[in-house]
Amino acid sequence: MSFLTMSRGVIFLVLSLAANRGLAAVDEIIRPKVVVVTMFEPGQDTGDAPGELQYWVEREQLTRVLPLPAAYHDVRSNADGSVIGIVTGVGNSNAAASIMALGLDPRFDLRKSYWLVAGIAGIDPADASIGSAAWAEYVVEGDLGHEIDAREKPASWVTGFVPLGKTAPYEAPLAPAKALTNSVYHLEAGLVQWAYALTKDTPLIDNPEMQKRRASYLGFPNAQRAPFVLKGDNLAASTFWHGKFLNQWANDWVQYYTAGQGHYVTTAMEDTGTLRALTNLTRAGKVDVRRALILRTASNYDMQSPELSAAESMNGEKGSKYSAYLPSLEAAHAVGRRVVHALVAGWTDYENTPPSASGQ
Repeated sequence: MSFLTMSRGVIFLVLSLAANRGLAAVDEIIRPKVVVVTMFEPGQDTGDAPGELQYWVEREQLTRVLPLPAAYHDVRSNADGSVIGIVTGVGNSNAAASIMALGLDPRFDLRKSYWLVAGIAGIDPADASIGSAAWAEYVVEGDLGHEIDAREKPASWVTGFVPLGKTAPYEAPLAPAKALTNSVYHLEAGLVQWAYALTKDTPLIDNPEMQKRRASYLGFPNAQRAPFVLKGDNLAASTFWHGKFLNQWANDWVQYYTAGQGHYVTTAMEDTGTLRALTNLTRAGKVDVRRALILRTASNYDMQSPELSAAESMNGEKGSKYSAYLPSLEAAHAVGRRVVHALVAGWTDYENTPPSASGQ
C-alpha cells in the first residue's frame, strides 16, 4: 500500500469519525413550541438578583442547560423541550448574532416555533406608566440613518437625524417598501391582537415607589395611571437615549417609517436585530417570523418629568435602580406566560394555524 493511499485512508477515517460525532450530537432534535427571547441576565440564571431570564427559568422549570457557544448565552429548556429560553446579549448586533446562532443549530427544529421577546424598556409617558406592558405590532430600526450634531443642523430642521437616503428629516416620499426591509418590521396583526386580548386584564404590580415616581409626571395622565397592558409600537436603537427632545424624535421616526400606521410607545435596544435574524432564517426555511411577538414592559420613562432635566432624570435611574425594575421583570413574565401557556396547551390547533383575534 502506498503512502498516498494510506494518507487518503487516514483522512477518510478522520472525516468519518467527525461526521459520526456530529450525527451523535443531533440525535435528539428539540422542537420547541415557544422560544422565549430575553436580552440580559446580570448574574446567574437562578438564585440571585434577576435579569430578564431568571423568572422564566425558575417558574417555567427551564432546568436543562444546552450549550450554545456561537451565541451570547446557553439555551435553557424545560424537560420536554416545549419551551426554551435564550439571552441574546444587549444591543441589536448581539441579538442578531445570538438568534442566528440558535436558528442555524442543527439540534433545534424551529420551523413551527413561536417567538416571544419578553424584556424591559423605557416608555413614553404620554402613553402609559412604569410597570405597564406593551405588545408591539410595528418595530422600527432606530440606528440606521444620517446624523449631524443638533448644534449644526439648519434652523428649519426639527432634528439632526435624517432617514437613510434622504437629505432632510422626514423627507417625502417614503422609500419603496423593498427599501424599508431593514428599517421597519410589521408583525402579524391578528397574532398581536390575540396576545393582547388574552392578556389585557393581567394584574400588574404597583407599589409606593412607583406611585411617587409617576405622580411627578404632571400633565401626563397615562403616566399617572396604575400599570396596565396595552398595544404600542417599539423603536429599537442600540444607543440608550433619554429626554423630551429624543422622545419627540422617536414618535416622529416611528410615524414616518410606518407611514402613519404605527405609534411609538416603548424603546428597546435589540428587537430589530432579533427580527432581522428571524427574517433571514425564514428565507432559509429555518423559522417563521410571522410567529414572532414583541412584549416590552416599562422599567422607566423615556424622558424627564417636568421638574427635572434630561441628565438628572437619566442619571437618577439606571439599571437595577429603575423605580419599576423588578415590577417590570414580573410584568414580562406574568403577561408573557399567559401567551406561552396558551400556545402550549392549544398546540393541536396552533401547530399549523397561528391564533388570531378573528379566529379565536
